[in-house]
Amino acid sequence: MIEFKDISKQYELKGQTLHALNQINLQIPTGSIFGIIGYSGAGKSTLIRLINLLERPSSGRIIINGTDFTALDAKALRQERASIGMIFQHFNLMQTKTVAANIEMPMKLLGWSKAEREKRLEELLDFIDLKHKRHAFPDELSGGQKQRVGIARALANHPKILLCDEATSALDPQTTKSVLQLLKKINEEQGITIVMVTHEMDVIETVCDYVAVMEKGDVIETGSTLQIFSQPQHPTTKNFIQTVLQQHLPVNILNNLENQNHNSIYCLKFLGSSAQETVIQAVIKQFDISLNILFANMTEINGTVIGQMFIQLLGDAQEIQAAIKFLEQHGVQVDQAGVQA
Repeated sequence: MIEFKDISKQYELKGQTLHALNQINLQIPTGSIFGIIGYSGAGKSTLIRLINLLERPSSGRIIINGTDFTALDAKALRQERASIGMIFQHFNLMQTKTVAANIEMPMKLLGWSKAEREKRLEELLDFIDLKHKRHAFPDELSGGQKQRVGIARALANHPKILLCDEATSALDPQTTKSVLQLLKKINEEQGITIVMVTHEMDVIETVCDYVAVMEKGDVIETGSTLQIFSQPQHPTTKNFIQTVLQQHLPVNILNNLENQNHNSIYCLKFLGSSAQETVIQAVIKQFDISLNILFANMTEINGTVIGQMFIQLLGDAQEIQAAIKFLEQHGVQVDQAGVQA
């Protein structure tokens, strides 16, 4: 487990103190894919760089699998860092070295023999499906291929933790999907803990088990990805989720309604697509109200479907409240719907 305990980070700039991180307390479970999301300047890249102490905290402790990294001397820290790989946004490959030479660099730094390096190199080239690019230089590779080389280099020393700082933000959507699939495979097959910094909620949605949302140096919300998507609390979290799961009823749909009573519109959230259809049918049969489905969408988080439906309920107020209570008793989250201008 990776633990941040009362972590703060300040910088001095032109006589002023800038607070990058404020008393962060966070736990990252071993073997998970953990996403850290936030807008520019939120402190997420600073936070991830504290894990291997590329940045040192101004106060607080970083504890990894029971070892307090902030208390280690230089030699012990170098040894521990060997178990942490890092992937960068802009690949950071040596332009004058081949794919093979780039991947071998960490092994050489740790004094591996030529035979050991060659064996590991073959394993990694096969794993990233780039055997045919062994002797190519970075300028001869696509963006996705460069990032795969970066991933192989990060895996060279059999790390226990992989840090990904905006690893897909420079890639096109299709290449991003391919790289995320590779990271998911690494996690599932090798049990490596992956910590991902991103500003893209669809990255979190696709691969992460847990997520922490950051804003202005604070962790404002954290939990399982399923929990955060199904029950976001903070306005910033809701804004991020809006990018992949519609949170408001589009105004063009609202304008086409015969009854313009905004208070009659509700947003329903379901876990599991099959339950969604069954419970709606039950409401229609059991209650003397008009239920109009206005808009629906869904997404899948770690194999669980989150369904969302905007409905209009018209009729007797008591009957409507009884229907809402029935929905909630059957595990449906019911909220007054927001309207998107």
